[in-house]
Amino acid sequence: MSSDLLQLGDEEVNKDRLYRGLDHLLAHKAELEAHLSQRCGELFAIQNEVLLYDVTSTYFEGQAEANPQAQRGYSRDHRPDCKQVCIALVVTFDGFPLGYEVFAGNTHDSRTLQTIVATMEARHGMLGRVWITDRGMASADNLVWLRQTGRRYVIGAPKSELKKFALELARPDGWRMVHDGVEVKLTPHPEIGETVILCRSADRRSKERAMHDKFSRRIEEALERLAARLARSKKRVDPAMVNRQIGRLLQQNQRAAARFAITLEPDGCPAGCRLRVVYNAAFDDWAALSEGAYLLRSNITDWSDQQLWKAYIQLTQAEAAFRIQKKSAQRPSDLAPARGSRAISYSRLLSRLRAVEEPRDVAAACRPRQFPAHHLGRTRAHPVPGCRLANRRARPDGQIRLRCVTQPDAAQAALLDRLGIVLPKRLRLAEHVLPRLAHTA
Repeated sequence: MSSDLLQLGDEEVNKDRLYRGLDHLLAHKAELEAHLSQRCGELFAIQNEVLLYDVTSTYFEGQAEANPQAQRGYSRDHRPDCKQVCIALVVTFDGFPLGYEVFAGNTHDSRTLQTIVATMEARHGMLGRVWITDRGMASADNLVWLRQTGRRYVIGAPKSELKKFALELARPDGWRMVHDGVEVKLTPHPEIGETVILCRSADRRSKERAMHDKFSRRIEEALERLAARLARSKKRVDPAMVNRQIGRLLQQNQRAAARFAITLEPDGCPAGCRLRVVYNAAFDDWAALSEGAYLLRSNITDWSDQQLWKAYIQLTQAEAAFRIQKKSAQRPSDLAPARGSRAISYSRLLSRLRAVEEPRDVAAACRPRQFPAHHLGRTRAHPVPGCRLANRRARPDGQIRLRCVTQPDAAQAALLDRLGIVLPKRLRLAEHVLPRLAHTA
């Protein structure tokens, strides 16, 4: 379809040509983002008052020496051996990408927040804005800055902060069901004038319990093997070497490491020592209380517990937009991961970070209305079939090739009408394009 619209042959529509086109668009990035935001608001009544913010990374295959932002850092793609850049994406509550910025690959998530907030507000205004973001942004400096500048937020908090609210977690009163299997309780922060949203999920509890059990089994099986090896040893072992092995084992299974207290005790056996393993009962007690639980922090005072939780869950929209971009790059027909020093992620993001497809079930269940991205996605299903007719008088090869456009369904017709687009009955192709249609008809 893109070849038909561009009046070019398939061999002429390649990644280099697309990169060059996007390079020209990059100079107009701010104006394009502002125009698209305004246009989407007109078409779909999109509200930009609640903004979702998240960060991902994309890596380079090569040295990327011409790109100073390509640095080694925390890789979400599990490629610490490759240089990368960090991509910060802002999405509206309805799932439309509002804007993005690119940071050096070694930039911590928390160091991007103030830049992104200032940039987006300069471009789209700041009145009444609510920022929803994940715990990676919840540094003390960021929270102080947001409060002091009068900005409202809902931010995920690190799991470690749950221990400050152990008593509230244990108390059975105050919990309210806001979604199937999800309970929420509001409580004031003991140190700051914030609202803390305690959440616990049945599905998340099952997942975390299974993970604890899996890592515990790994540790126990490895310790059994180590103890058996010490018992079989015919010569004295080096305790420092054994302790290093234990350290690596616990490092590889951190989620359950605190459950075990492991020491080497002197022994009269040939190895000279034996393992002593004690189970930490406090770990099991805390796991039973905290599994499936997480907390959010907010300075919003006029929202209900359900509104606060639902707003945070909508972060799946930003995550979905990232998944779309990365999955597209993995398909052979699309652009590959950034390669070499010339390939840089700035340009392609404007087109590749499309509106999201269907979000996860939990987000779909709590969305206020059907996302405009769903309607835009319907246009991708509109077929443009090829037709080949035999006529030896018309062309030397005895065939006439036509490219027809089918009638849109009701939803597609409504969307095209709002966009002011009139579909032709068929595409009129340039003469140099016609020969390539022989293999597509």
